[in-house]
Amino acid sequence: MTFAGWALILGFTAILLALTKPMGAWLFALYEGRRTPLHIVLGPVERGFYKLAGIDPDAEQSWRRYALHMLLFNFVLLAFTYAVLRLQGVLPGNPQGLAGLSPHLAFNTAVSFTTNTNWQSYGGESTMSNLSQMLGLTIHNFLSAATGIALAFALFRGFARRSTATIGNFWADATRVTLYLLLPACILYTLFLIASGVPQTMAGVVDVTTLEGAKQSLLLGPVASQEAIKMLGTNGGGFFNANSAHPFENPTELTNLIQMLSIFVVGFGLTWTFGKAVGNTRQGWAILSAMVILFLAGVAVTYWQEAAGNPVLHHLGVAGGNMEGKEVRFGIAASALFSVVTTAASCGAVNAMHDSFTALGGMIPLFNMQLGEVVIGGVGAGIYGFLLFAILAVFVAGLMVGRTPEYVGKKIEAREVKLAVLAIAVLPLMILGLAALSSVLEQGLAGPLNKGPHGFSEILYAFTSAVANNGSAFAGLTANTPYYNGLLGVAMWVGRFFIIVPMLAIAGSLAAKKYVPESAGSFPTTGPLWVGLLVGIVLILGGLTFLPGLALGPIADHLAMIRGQLS
Repeated sequence: MTFAGWALILGFTAILLALTKPMGAWLFALYEGRRTPLHIVLGPVERGFYKLAGIDPDAEQSWRRYALHMLLFNFVLLAFTYAVLRLQGVLPGNPQGLAGLSPHLAFNTAVSFTTNTNWQSYGGESTMSNLSQMLGLTIHNFLSAATGIALAFALFRGFARRSTATIGNFWADATRVTLYLLLPACILYTLFLIASGVPQTMAGVVDVTTLEGAKQSLLLGPVASQEAIKMLGTNGGGFFNANSAHPFENPTELTNLIQMLSIFVVGFGLTWTFGKAVGNTRQGWAILSAMVILFLAGVAVTYWQEAAGNPVLHHLGVAGGNMEGKEVRFGIAASALFSVVTTAASCGAVNAMHDSFTALGGMIPLFNMQLGEVVIGGVGAGIYGFLLFAILAVFVAGLMVGRTPEYVGKKIEAREVKLAVLAIAVLPLMILGLAALSSVLEQGLAGPLNKGPHGFSEILYAFTSAVANNGSAFAGLTANTPYYNGLLGVAMWVGRFFIIVPMLAIAGSLAAKKYVPESAGSFPTTGPLWVGLLVGIVLILGGLTFLPGLALGPIADHLAMIRGQLS
């Protein structure tokens, strides 16, 4: 580990903390439906969308209606994308003449981008046409991200409102987030990427002559526009198979830093928005503090392990940290930081291959996802996932002090606790169940590249990534098969919507409650004790649930490494 490496990590965190309130204030304006400076230009566009779709943005919806409209919207998008991918061979915008995708790959990809997972069982530049990338995939990068933020707004209203049966309007929330946040930010972001050397063209292939005089064909396309929303919307699906390790997606150290910042900035801002929505910004800062503690702990372990390197290679006289699978232009610190950022935020973009990390260095990205998108998390999904843990934390605190649990002025009763447990239980049931199934079936065992603990880690990582809607991969698993495409597709759908529906039910239940003012017996939820309890609940639940699986995979792999075993 080096001073420069730690300076990067701490400087990165400091920049994000400085951006938290400005981003949160902008999101709060959208949460309230207030005018912004962009309304002068985009206001008529917003009203035109509502008129065309026959939507009254002021018509409030109950949680059931909000959930139904959200589910129908996403199902229609899923069917549309599946059709585009299957018909790719006969559609325009296909300069390479690529054929349509197989049914199982089209299903997996359509589910993946609908759920904001962006898991890729294919090589982007060799499988997807420009039209498929733009119309079939990039559209989801905007709309799935907007859906996540809209859902967070709905839960915020559940905590903030009193004695009401409504939690907002899904169509208005999603439209405002897309028009006034994601779209303008991505236009500026795209221009920055183009200026940095990222391609943005409809050309499919460019033939060039190398410095050695050889002929080479470079695959190009509308990369910069997809790259911008891929990061800001915590989507992660790359135009190229190498993702952000590819120089056409991530050419410089500056673009690498900006990409990491853009992955986190909305998640950081939403914590401030939550505090503002419930009338106490200290509540948001408390949640962010717990998130940052978990994040920095993960970065510290990953950087330490990758900088320490492999003791087997050290014994053979190969000194230094673990540079396998990493880009020299980024180095160990930036690669370790990126790996934790992308898995702490359920983004899934990578600038290094996690399969080549040391055993414990690769375990932290895996564990980040198993915690359920609560270490910053995806746009919207992170904050509403963390609030589910907050509900459990105040329930535990209530048991300890002998009072009915309260949180930001709302009593947390049996219904909310049961729904929170139901939502949180989805991850371990799906991750561990499907990983166990794939570890004994012939079709599942045909996927891993490696045997033993590392091969198990590849299977476990795939289902963890799918259920947590992350999308990153250990890269050693052959996933483009009917078995894995089908099962991972189901895992992604369940991991997204089987958490959302109980969460919206909680929002509806809380919105109907009266406000309960704090008293001398109330458990404080803004100080260090509360932050420590939040971190403890997250780690205890994650540790108790996933420690056996981690012991069979990366922990066993690490023990084998320190004993001198390479496989």
